[in-house]
Amino acid sequence: MEEKNPKHIAIILDGNRRYGKKAGNRFKGHQVGAKKVEELFDWCIELGIKEVTLYTFSTENFNRPKKEVDYLMRLFKEQFNRLKKDKRVNEGKIKINFIGRLELFSDNLRQDMKELMEKTSGNTDFIVNFAVGYGGRAEIVDSIKKIIQKFKNARTTSGNNSEGKEIKIGDIDEKLVSENLYLQSEPDIMIRPGGEKRMSNFLLWECAYSELFFLDKLWPEFEKEDLIKVIEEFKARERRFGE
Repeated sequence: MEEKNPKHIAIILDGNRRYGKKAGNRFKGHQVGAKKVEELFDWCIELGIKEVTLYTFSTENFNRPKKEVDYLMRLFKEQFNRLKKDKRVNEGKIKINFIGRLELFSDNLRQDMKELMEKTSGNTDFIVNFAVGYGGRAEIVDSIKKIIQKFKNARTTSGNNSEGKEIKIGDIDEKLVSENLYLQSEPDIMIRPGGEKRMSNFLLWECAYSELFFLDKLWPEFEKEDLIKVIEEFKARERRFGE
């Protein structure tokens, strides 16, 4: 059943705050959760996963208490710096992308994101997409905005008697929308630890036919064995894609 091995896994990193509360330190869950992400990379590479998309920070998360948001921004900075020095990154094994409304972050953090994406742009072994400042509905809205802008540009080009071809309403289809999303691939699996059973505005378009797995464990408690169990169950499922 090797041919059924998932290529792309999406994960909602849920349960960090509840883990911290249980540990008596509300920020400890974020620390352990960040460390778990580093471990996840090794597990995925070992298990033959080619791409992972992580719901790291949503557009709604900016509405959390300022002290927590400020802490998370510092944690992101630390993690980005760790990734810059990561052996797997420097050996060309990991490609890093950031998807979402990146303009919501500070210039400093955006520069770190840019540097990581540029540094790893040629890597192909394993792709990591960090969804930050991300919302599934916002992604679809931004896709529509990009398409409208392309319409405007095509009309301007056509009006200048160049070789540009004007886009027509009939050209709008699922393929065109997909091509203008933040993410250009669709997960085989979506995993949500933490006990909740909802999508929470994550990859609403891309996960249309993903196999969904909801786990009771909090994200900081997630282990390699949990990932293996999900993959084995995925292999046993029959995917019909609506047929």
